Amino acid sequence: MVTIQLKNLLFFSHHGIHEEEKILGNEFEVNIELSFEETGRIDSLEQTINYASVYQVIKQRMEIPSELLETLAQDMAHRVHASDNRILSITVSIEKKNPPIPGMEGSVGVKYHKEF
Repeated sequence: MVTIQLKNLLFFSHHGIHEEEKILGNEFEVNIELSFEETGRIDSLEQTINYASVYQVIKQRMEIPSELLETLAQDMAHRVHASDNRILSITVSIEKKNPPIPGMEGSVGVKYHKEF
């Protein structure tokens, strides 16, 4: 089994339930890990999952506002899987860097794992 990771992907997007989040936006960090079964030595791009293509799927989904990070993570996982059905499992974590919670310093996030 081979695991591919895309780490610390930074986006500025408009996800959230509050109107100010939808207008002002926020910084997000996305991490994704996916696994597939190799069929032998990997010598070409066709024998693996193209992480540049995976990044494009993530980037496109981050541009569509969602109220909940949970929805965003689930959608992202399913879209990535749909782009390459060799993927056997996927984990997506999304961190909102500056949540609109009075007095809170830090971030919030979700992690979603799916086996196919």
